[in-house]
Amino acid sequence: MAKRKNQWVIKRGDVWAVRGERNSKDTFHKPTQREAIDAARKIARNKRSELIIQNSKGKIRERNSYGNDPRSSKG
Repeated sequence: MAKRKNQWVIKRGDVWAVRGERNSKDTFHKPTQREAIDAARKIARNKRSELIIQNSKGKIRERNSYGNDPRSSKG
């Protein structure tokens, strides 16, 4: 099975970019972080991968997993 590509939201100058992990080019550019997060979340849910959001200084501020979580509870 192919490894799922995590989706990153990163600052690129005056815009916010969405980029699949290991991609050489950005998938989208959006004017606001909120718009970039919404677009990246849709991709991450579809690909059942992780969404990693960076703040404007490049530090990871949030991570969300959509489908790769190990089941921690019984039942």
